[in-house]
Amino acid sequence: MRVVIAEDNALLREGLVLLLTSAGHEVAAVAGSGPEILPALLEHRPDAAVLDVRMPPGFRDEGLRAALEARARIPGLPVLVLSQYVEESYAAELLGGGASGVGYLLKDRVGRVDEFLDALERVAGGGTALDPEVVTELLTRRRDSPVDLLTPREREVLKLMAEGHDNTTIGQTLVITERAVSKHIGNVFLKLGLPPSDSGHRRVLAVLAYLNSRQSGAGRP
Repeated sequence: MRVVIAEDNALLREGLVLLLTSAGHEVAAVAGSGPEILPALLEHRPDAAVLDVRMPPGFRDEGLRAALEARARIPGLPVLVLSQYVEESYAAELLGGGASGVGYLLKDRVGRVDEFLDALERVAGGGTALDPEVVTELLTRRRDSPVDLLTPREREVLKLMAEGHDNTTIGQTLVITERAVSKHIGNVFLKLGLPPSDSGHRRVLAVLAYLNSRQSGAGRP
C-alpha cells in the first residue's frame, strides 16, 4: 500500500514512517504543514492518506480541509484522520453524505500498532474506522432518537459496527454467535428505520450516516 503522511510533529511523523514501512507499506511522501498536503496527494495519488487534523500554520483544521479537498478532486481517496482529542464535528464532516474509505482515530490509537494498521487497511479497502471514543460520544449524546429504543446489547453491536468491525469480529468481541449478531443487527436497522440488511460496508455506512445526521442537530448536554 502506498501512503502519504501529513503530521507536523517530527517524532510522530518519523514513527509513522517506520511503523508503515516495517509493516510492508510504502510511504510515498510526507508533509509537515497544511499547504504541503494537497499537492502531495494530487501528485502521488496514494492508496491511502494518514493526516493530522491540526497542522501549521494555523493549527486549526488544515489537515481536515486538505482531506476534504483531496477527496473532492480524487473521488474515493481513502483518508485516515488523526486527532489529539475527540471532536465530533470532524467525524461528521468526514462522514458527510455517507462517505466510504474514511477513518477518524485519536493519536493514542497509533501506539496500538495492530489496531492502527487494521484501521488503515479497512479504510484503504473502502471501509470505515471510527475511534471507539468517538463512537461512544456520538451514541451517548443522542437525545430523543430511535437509538434510545435499542437494548444494551444492540447498542454494543451498533457501536462495534460503527467502528467498522465485521460480524465475525463482533461475535468474538461480545462472545456470541454470528447468528445472534445478525439478529441484533436486524433489530438495530428495524428500530432505526433503516433497510434490514447487514451485508458489506453499506450497513456500517448507513448507521454512520444516520448518526451523522442526528449529530448535526444535537447539542452538548
